[in-house]
Amino acid sequence: MSAYDTSKIRNIALCGHSGSGKTTFAETMLFEAKAITRRGSVGENNTQSDYTALEQQRGHSLFASVLHCSWKDTKINIIDTPGLDDFAGEVVTALKVADTAVMLLNARSGVEVGTELLWEYIEKFETPAMFVVNQLDHEKADFEMTLDQAKKRFGSRVLPFQFPVNQGTGFNAIIDALRMVMYEFPASGGKPEKKAIPAEYQARADEMHNALVEAAAENDDQLMEKYFSEGNLDEAELAKGLSIGLAHGQYFPLFCASGQKDMGSGRIMGFIHDICPSPSDRPAASLENGGKKPCDAAGRPCVFIFKTVNEPKVGMVSYFKVYSGVLKTGDELVNADNSTAERFSQLFESEGKNRDAVNELRAGDIGCTVKLKSSHTNQTLNPKGTDTKIERIHFPPPRIRMAVVPPSKADVEKMANALHSIQEEDPTLLVEQSLELRQTIIQGQGEMHLDIVRYKAEQNFGVHLEYIEPRIPYRETITKEVNQDYRHKKQTGGAGQFAEVHMRVEPYYEGMPAPHGLNAKNTEVDDLKWGGKFSFVWAIVGGVIDSRFTNAIKKGIMSKLEEGPGTGSYCRDIRVSVYDGKMHDVDSNDMAFQLASTMCFKDAFMKAGPQILEPIYDLEVMCDADVMGNVMGDLQTRRAIIMGMDADGHYQVIKARVPLKELHKYSSTLRSLTQGKAKFSIAFAEYAPVPGDVQAKITTEYAKEQAAHGEH
Repeated sequence: MSAYDTSKIRNIALCGHSGSGKTTFAETMLFEAKAITRRGSVGENNTQSDYTALEQQRGHSLFASVLHCSWKDTKINIIDTPGLDDFAGEVVTALKVADTAVMLLNARSGVEVGTELLWEYIEKFETPAMFVVNQLDHEKADFEMTLDQAKKRFGSRVLPFQFPVNQGTGFNAIIDALRMVMYEFPASGGKPEKKAIPAEYQARADEMHNALVEAAAENDDQLMEKYFSEGNLDEAELAKGLSIGLAHGQYFPLFCASGQKDMGSGRIMGFIHDICPSPSDRPAASLENGGKKPCDAAGRPCVFIFKTVNEPKVGMVSYFKVYSGVLKTGDELVNADNSTAERFSQLFESEGKNRDAVNELRAGDIGCTVKLKSSHTNQTLNPKGTDTKIERIHFPPPRIRMAVVPPSKADVEKMANALHSIQEEDPTLLVEQSLELRQTIIQGQGEMHLDIVRYKAEQNFGVHLEYIEPRIPYRETITKEVNQDYRHKKQTGGAGQFAEVHMRVEPYYEGMPAPHGLNAKNTEVDDLKWGGKFSFVWAIVGGVIDSRFTNAIKKGIMSKLEEGPGTGSYCRDIRVSVYDGKMHDVDSNDMAFQLASTMCFKDAFMKAGPQILEPIYDLEVMCDADVMGNVMGDLQTRRAIIMGMDADGHYQVIKARVPLKELHKYSSTLRSLTQGKAKFSIAFAEYAPVPGDVQAKITTEYAKEQAAHGEH
């Protein structure tokens, strides 16, 4: 396939709730464009996308697949995306480089919760969008319900271009209000016969056509003037006005189809060719420094990597979009993030698992290459001397966390290398070696997402990952004031150790008065790196402790702040005032005072009403009204506090605050409770005291762990 000019390129992302038929529809598009000679099927595991063994085993898309075909004189790059929200990161990458989002709606289910989630990303990227009501051949297809829901959820900008005739098992015709014709399909699908619109449908077709003419006229003063004077626009004028309106998001066209029966896809591809924006019609790309990068083939090459895949026997495959210039085989570009020079020894157009070699790719086009040394997702490459950085993809925050246990100590490094490599391929996966929790913590979008991580580790790196419930990053504080003293005395024949410390320990809060009854000479308030504050007051009078021991005493207290007495967690929001003590001219030293202050603080802490704080998260659940009771009932078992309920379209939104401890495996529970008809998001809210019974359980478990560790 020869290189295409930017104006002759269309980049589309196929989006939709799981089960809306994206993969089948993509297959039909390729077949209609004669890019393939036979349509594969999901059931037979032979589609161009969904080509990995795992996708075929599970029966649905898990990864975004890049495909391409030619329609007339235009190249259409198609990115088929997963519909499960565990893999939202794959959708985000597709929308980053797509110029039009094609949202498939299941004609029997209407606007589903996954559609809502995807629409948020489309709005975020300000991507022109169109709808396809798919599966109109299903016995329970309901076009009017689907259209009504789309208009209620996405507003009056949803503009139907078509409506079906004989929807259901007898579906065989579509009335097109733009072309004012009826397409009647043979039973086997494929090329339709054009017929006059039957009389009973003429009034509706006329009404829809007039709405399309008005939408086109609104985008150009000359067209508006002609519309007012003549009452209509010709086909070229309609195309011009509709192109402008779609590119600026002023309307969202809605089409009809059956991907399974190959009905309607050819007309949709014609619309993509005629009306959808090319890369040069879209706003200039935003840069990390706030500048802009126009899509111009005459500029210097600029390549952005939006996806990387580690393929067995091939290595790293990098998918990219050429944002400007012309990229040719053999070109050497420099990574703007790490200054590594990368040679594009081969260039390919992608057709799922297959790749076609090409000599060049022009601005706006999408391609891939293999074996780049040090370049990964979200990185930009330019000619030497240019440091342009396309704005990075901002991935959704994680919603699930698990601790990972290697099979053996010998596998720790192997496991770390595997997780690092998988994270480079999948930026929605976060991996942390937590010093606080003493665990390897991985975070992702859901349990299915983490199952894929485990599968990749085993298949590609030979590492078995065991997931366990992670520890909770509790915090410890106190609730009352206590005075405490401690004497450290040790004699070992030579010079001994001696230190005595008297301190007051009390809860700290912003703006609190100076310690009553003490002569505060110096007060320090530190922002702790794990949150909260620590106030240290030096109130020694008469020189009973030399000021040179101040740092040692503070260091001793800090050592206990980093490992609280109750759970081993970080302590916060505490004020310690050192007001008395004793020292010895020979036996007192930094170590003695550090040990004395550590023990003194520990004893005081345990008498000062210790309180464990737990992380609380804001939880927002969007679900159908008919499963709302199940969701609410489950939240009550999770110590949740319901903050409010609201309606969003025909969905219910539940807002709650839930302890992190109670969110373990919530994604799978919610999916089971709602049959997948719900979505949720979480965000850290605050630390709050745990109930007394929960605190007792936590401290008892910690004491047992410590005892077992000591015996070991």
